Amino acid sequence: MNLFKARHFDGERLDLGGLPIRLSVNRRARRVSLRIDRSGREAIAVAPSTRRLADAVAFARARRAWLADRLAHLAAQRLGHAAQPLALFGEPLQLVPDGRRPHLIAACGGAPTRLVGCGADEIDPQLVARAVKRRALEVFQSRVEVHCQALGVAAPPVAVMDARTRWGSCTPARVGRAASIRLSWRLALAPFVVADYVVAHECAHLLEANHGPGFWALVRGLVGDEKRHRAWLRAEGGRLHGFGC
Repeated sequence: MNLFKARHFDGERLDLGGLPIRLSVNRRARRVSLRIDRSGREAIAVAPSTRRLADAVAFARARRAWLADRLAHLAAQRLGHAAQPLALFGEPLQLVPDGRRPHLIAACGGAPTRLVGCGADEIDPQLVARAVKRRALEVFQSRVEVHCQALGVAAPPVAVMDARTRWGSCTPARVGRAASIRLSWRLALAPFVVADYVVAHECAHLLEANHGPGFWALVRGLVGDEKRHRAWLRAEGGRLHGFGC
């Protein structure tokens, strides 16, 4: 029997005076640290070993005010939150919770695109998310058609997904398996050119199921230099994944 059990364990969840926190062991870490997981919407205390988890907990207690502030800021990042302006493929989106059936009204005469019926008096994040997902799928299907035509391949079925760790996936056609493309609906909250890069990226995988020179040549043939779009996703992707509904 092991008489020297660790007080804490990897993956343990604690409540620090009403503040939820998860413990994590990272063997590559050099010291204890804290981070906010935007996708999981939680605080994480990291230690380089199980024995150092107690130190990570103590560090979290000392920085509790900072963690609480960051989690409160993350909680405000909800679709339709009054303090969180939205853009749909780079264009401002005005939310109008007037109780009507939810639908988008295109920008006209200087007025921004409006989403009416996204609630009754108060904005309903679920209704906003559904409308954004519908529009995202329409745009993705259209762009897949365009890029596949340029590549000389048949456009496969397209679906939106809710993954918070990747922007898209492609299943190339194989014997007995049809091709398909799935894209994160949160790309609709990015500028159009960035979202279109991801669409082109997945379309290129229909011909090149790798990230070799041939694959990147196809991508650049569709959308030009991809580096700025990838840089935007690295810088802003966490913010998009942080949007909840």
